[in-house]
Amino acid sequence: MIKEALTLSPKEKSQIIEALLLSLDEPDIKIEEIWNIEIDKRLDAIEDGSTTTIPYDQIF
Repeated sequence: MIKEALTLSPKEKSQIIEALLLSLDEPDIKIEEIWNIEIDKRLDAIEDGSTTTIPYDQIF
C-alpha cells in the first residue's frame, strides 16, 4: 500500500494525507457520553449546593 502511495502525484498524496488526518479527529462516542455524564454531575452539584466554585480571579 505504501509503495503504491509513493507513486501518486503530490496532489493525490496530499488528498490521502488530509483524509487520514481527518480520520484521526473523529470523536469517540463512548468518551463523549462519559464526559456528558460528568458535566451533568458537576452542574447538578453546583446547582444543588453540594459543591462550591472558586472565582476565576482567585485562581489566576
